[in-house]
Amino acid sequence: MADPKGFLEHGRELAGRRPVAERVHDWQEVYPGGVGRALLPIVTTQASRCMDCGIPFCHQGCPLGNLIPEWNDLVWRDDWSEATERLHATNNFPEFTGRLCPAPCETACVLGINADPVTIKNVEVSIIDRAWESGQVRPQPPEWLSGRTVAVIGSGPSGLAAAQQLTRAGHTVAVYERADKLGGLLRYGIPEFKMEKQHLDRRIDQMRREGTVFRTGVQVGDELRGDQLRERYDAVVLAIGSTVPRDLPVSGRELDGIHQAMEYLPQANRVALGVEVPDQIHAGGKDVVIIGGGDTGADCLGTALRQGAASVTQLEIMPRPPQDRPAGQPWPTYPMTFRISSAHEEGGDRVYAVSTREFLGDDAGRVRALRLSEVDGSFQPVPGTEREIPAQLVLFAMGFVGPQQPGLVEQLGVALDERGNIVRDASYATSIEGVFVAGDAGRGQSLIVWAIAEGRSAASAVDRYLTGSTTLPAPIPPTARPVVV
Repeated sequence: MADPKGFLEHGRELAGRRPVAERVHDWQEVYPGGVGRALLPIVTTQASRCMDCGIPFCHQGCPLGNLIPEWNDLVWRDDWSEATERLHATNNFPEFTGRLCPAPCETACVLGINADPVTIKNVEVSIIDRAWESGQVRPQPPEWLSGRTVAVIGSGPSGLAAAQQLTRAGHTVAVYERADKLGGLLRYGIPEFKMEKQHLDRRIDQMRREGTVFRTGVQVGDELRGDQLRERYDAVVLAIGSTVPRDLPVSGRELDGIHQAMEYLPQANRVALGVEVPDQIHAGGKDVVIIGGGDTGADCLGTALRQGAASVTQLEIMPRPPQDRPAGQPWPTYPMTFRISSAHEEGGDRVYAVSTREFLGDDAGRVRALRLSEVDGSFQPVPGTEREIPAQLVLFAMGFVGPQQPGLVEQLGVALDERGNIVRDASYATSIEGVFVAGDAGRGQSLIVWAIAEGRSAASAVDRYLTGSTTLPAPIPPTARPVVV
């Protein structure tokens, strides 16, 4: 334990964000100089608050099993090099999770029973940002090659984690991505103000130098069919995500100006990076309504504000969560409490316990308004509460219902569960020999930290399948339940 009195002498303190009036006019991260640099004045003190518990429940909260007390202690002792090693021991991409994970480890922190928890996520990102700046993060190519080949389909966090682990184990790995650039939702689903793509690019460059082969712009299931894939590779890992969006089939759905979030956000991200997008879906000067109160909805909110929306309203069918942990969600579970993201600080209205009844259009067939009503505890409309709100752009951010089935999934013939997710056993193996699945495609829509953990675990299973044994770690079994956020 670094400082036996640290948790008594210091309160929880987070990095300061850039002023709202400044940051809504650009696409840079909301922290001055990046979150890692913004934390430097306080990170050592915050790390000292870790109590090095006899039973560190933060491990239970983190699907990766991050060695949190160890690297907190090392940061307090100013041993940043060893802290980086301990961080990388369980997490391939801490710069991603340190920016994007909702930190279930913090709600499981023992200090959080009767005080504010340790700023685990902030310490994590400070360690890795400093490691990159100091040149400590270097390629780790394998010492020998196994002669076995693996195809990883999808370059999101799960696919990248599986590919890096398998490459380092000596297998020849090719990652296929249907988009023009690598990263999956990390690239085109996450706005630049949450994670600048330089962090993704330098990690992919590290993987290339280790020997991982990347092939972009390939629609596997089209120009490369499932049977060809199985003939060409000794094993296949499906990391294709849960990409079929949930829709809202109410009257007026066909009107122009109503889009899925994953139609809108990728275009905005491309433009923010200097790419021209013809006929871009744009919020400038419009009343924007976002249906869905989660992280994707907040990403749409921050993006619409930066595009100059006249107003932004975010709708959520659930009631507003309480400020404090509900009695029915005791420590160390992840509680459903009211949270304010950086985008919510910037503007817009959040409306809870409402349901969309109808979209209203103008004479040109474009959406002009949305009719909603309040709902009761059973999500039934409350009589007399219907009202209209103006909307020239409506964005659906209601989550996803499973992986895309036409194409590769159907060609491979893998079994699906009742929700449309790909079935896998305790070794992440599908019903088809040599085909494995990791991440949202098998688990269902979940968190980035679960995706990375599953990618690592699937890699361990594939390595064992190919060689008969493995030294790769497997953080979680596939039956473990995801944290719902």
